[in-house]
Amino acid sequence: MEWNLYMYIGVYVLLLSLAAFLLMGIDKGRARRGRRRIPERILLGVALLGGSPGGVLGMHMFRHKTRHWYFRYGLPGILMLQAALVAAYACWGLFFRGA
Repeated sequence: MEWNLYMYIGVYVLLLSLAAFLLMGIDKGRARRGRRRIPERILLGVALLGGSPGGVLGMHMFRHKTRHWYFRYGLPGILMLQAALVAAYACWGLFFRGA
């Protein structure tokens, strides 16, 4: 099986999503124990780099950062933007494949 760009992008998003999910869980655990937290810019940064599916899932599964508007609306917004970009890229490739 030959790898193509879509497979690389899929693995990239999967790994970053796993990282975002784990970071949300770790930060929630640290919050409960009163320990040093993971900075919000790190959590949002991983989501911006492609880990938004895992960030949104972690936010809801761990019930973490749901009171902060920039997480409540920002993470799903980042996810929708990234999904739209992937869909646009896929449509662009289908449209211009024959040209």
